[in-house]
Amino acid sequence: MAKFHKIEVQDIYKETRDCAVVTFQIPDELVSEFQYKQGQHLTLKTMIEGQDVRRSYSLCSSPVENKWQVAVKKINGGLFSTFVNETLKKGDVLEIMAPSGVFNVEANQNNAKNYIVFAAGSGITPILSIIKTHLALEPNSTFKLFYLNRSVKSIIFKEEIEQLKNRYLGRFEIFYFLTKEHRNIEWLNGRFTKEKLEVLTSKIIDIPSVDECFICGPEEMIFLIRDELVAAGLNKDKVHYELFTSGISEEDKQRIQKIVENKVHGTDVTILDGGKEFHFIMEDSYDNILDGALAAGADLPFACKGGVCSTCKCMVVEGEVEMKVNYALDAHEVARGLVLSCQAVPTTDKVVVDFGV
Repeated sequence: MAKFHKIEVQDIYKETRDCAVVTFQIPDELVSEFQYKQGQHLTLKTMIEGQDVRRSYSLCSSPVENKWQVAVKKINGGLFSTFVNETLKKGDVLEIMAPSGVFNVEANQNNAKNYIVFAAGSGITPILSIIKTHLALEPNSTFKLFYLNRSVKSIIFKEEIEQLKNRYLGRFEIFYFLTKEHRNIEWLNGRFTKEKLEVLTSKIIDIPSVDECFICGPEEMIFLIRDELVAAGLNKDKVHYELFTSGISEEDKQRIQKIVENKVHGTDVTILDGGKEFHFIMEDSYDNILDGALAAGADLPFACKGGVCSTCKCMVVEGEVEMKVNYALDAHEVARGLVLSCQAVPTTDKVVVDFGV
């Protein structure tokens, strides 16, 4: 069952012209349930123009700050992001699920790690949470931030980032990359490229000393950076990433079409959730378990429906499914039987999935 709580907006302000920062007032009785790790996200829900609209946003605050804060960048045509930036105000109430997500590693005061982090635009939100947490809890760890934006004015949290640099002098370095403003240092101009990353890995980043890398941004940027870092000698297991948008390539579209064509019609599906069972037969008009279950009346957690946020993950207990896309679960989770229900196409006559994972 999707468990949402009515939470009041404690504060909201504009960080940039098109980005609003929202702080939530978590009631005392929910503080324990809403404890979170750096890099996790909140799923928000409200009614907009008669629609039940849900979106996941990474927490930009750190658990050491004892606050719950997200940044929402306005997207052209974005129903929820426009609502937050233009309509939402202090004192309003949104429905929110407890924090979730695995875009993190454990912080330990005995660590002396060297972290490198890459972000583009609003991808800074989980990255900022990660930076603040590890710098505060690991006095011997260091960070290098590589942050891509259009212009100086569009840099989200620039003032806070600069304050962190001053507070943790010698432990936190920042490199701003701009696409719409020209600087004298040529390799700081424009997007990340193979050539630019070769400069970084040869002159700025000491690959053998890197312990963890976090990347948040568009898919193309993430995989380019990951592949170049691995090519330069970084262990792939040290690279952690989170997408905030996702596009489907032509190759993916063809693969997805084949998966959907292999769907078994009329699959008998059982949903296990918190000790309760929900049974339904997949209708032909739905190709994934989440949509089929929602149409049958199930109350399940979901947000993006794009295979990115992992809010709808579940475990396959019986039967088989095939995921159309997967941008949220790693190989270890998939090996354990976890799937994204919004992408899970049933390929057997009977499927049992457990959402209590």
